[in-house]
Amino acid sequence: MDEKTLALSAIQKKLVGKKLTYKEIYAIMNQISKEELGNVLTTYFAASGYSNGFTNKELFFLTKAMVETGEKLHFSGIVADKHSIGGVPGTRTTPIVVAIVAAAGYKIPKSSSRAITSPDGTADDMEVLAPVILSKKKIYEVVEKTNGCIVWGGSFNLAPADDILIQVEKPLLFESYDKVLVSIMAKKIAFGANHVVIDLPYGKMVKVHNLHDASFIREKFQFLAKQFKIKIKVMIHKTDEPAGRGIGPILEIRESLRVLEQNKNRPIDLEIRSLNISGTLLELCLQDSSEKLRAGVKRNYGNAFGWATEILRSGKALKKFLEIIKAQGGSPKINSESFKPGRYSYSVKAKKTGIINNLNSKNITIVAKILGAPVDKTAGIYLDKKIGEKTAIDETIYTLYSQSVYNLKEGKDSVENFPISNLG
Repeated sequence: MDEKTLALSAIQKKLVGKKLTYKEIYAIMNQISKEELGNVLTTYFAASGYSNGFTNKELFFLTKAMVETGEKLHFSGIVADKHSIGGVPGTRTTPIVVAIVAAAGYKIPKSSSRAITSPDGTADDMEVLAPVILSKKKIYEVVEKTNGCIVWGGSFNLAPADDILIQVEKPLLFESYDKVLVSIMAKKIAFGANHVVIDLPYGKMVKVHNLHDASFIREKFQFLAKQFKIKIKVMIHKTDEPAGRGIGPILEIRESLRVLEQNKNRPIDLEIRSLNISGTLLELCLQDSSEKLRAGVKRNYGNAFGWATEILRSGKALKKFLEIIKAQGGSPKINSESFKPGRYSYSVKAKKTGIINNLNSKNITIVAKILGAPVDKTAGIYLDKKIGEKTAIDETIYTLYSQSVYNLKEGKDSVENFPISNLG
């Protein structure tokens, strides 16, 4: 039986709920990576995983096959990485975490995605500052020079089947939990990571809805990490709103820069989230570091979280991030105020006095995409008011931005059907 026939037979098996062998899964991944199956059959496979799910053994096979059918990077020593499960727009922690961990002296080559179920992915945002499509050779050079990078995972045949599966899932705005697990772990393994932190929010309006599902996903991550000898920490926390206020490439990267610059108008929630992730990742890396370094951190900063905080507050993280931008081909002569949102804007104002009691992340995503994000880097939404904040009559609750008058009008009309916030 040739590989394509085997792949078709395996998809049929999965559609009726049967378990697959490694040989069958490899055939599917290889055929997808070579673009031999086409969108219809690839979608059937994606749907089969969403409806029936995969066993732990199948998840291991999927991850292994996804890695083996693409390129891989190899770095020596401790290689750190982090990933935030999507679904929470306006929470761009990656630039801050990468800068802190790289400034601490650890390698952190970050493979990031473009938008799937959110208005923009980390790669879309980083592209505002520097190229994210880099060759394998260039990635090695950037990491050698700066310890870190933030690049698009689909730039050089890295787990290629994953990027094709993402494209067939994109129109429906969903990813199965199993697909999320495999996608994340395959990219981490292919990038050579061996110390990984997963930021796993749950809540009514985000990708994972409850603590039970979040705990289930954590167990799956821990299982896969063990199979590939990766040290992992999964951070579970409830999330009701974005950590920042800006949604859309320029608005989100501006917020990350404000935190790195320690500006007075920086989003404190985003800073706290970023420091929690950074501290957890540094703590994980310290477990396999020298006794001298561990003792030095304890003596000088108390713990890994104190270390992360000092790196951020001292300006070392900002300096490192600008080095990474320059190494990737961008200009380091920028600051947070260098970036302005779309030229056309519309402010949604409060019709009564009250307190914001809800922000709808799904509707935020829908409206931001209507405004043009992520293709229009300047498009997006700025949340002038977040949950728990008071507003007076005619005070701005949020502002819509776009480079297109038409898109702004569509966005303005859409908030009637897709309300972004509730005023109590």
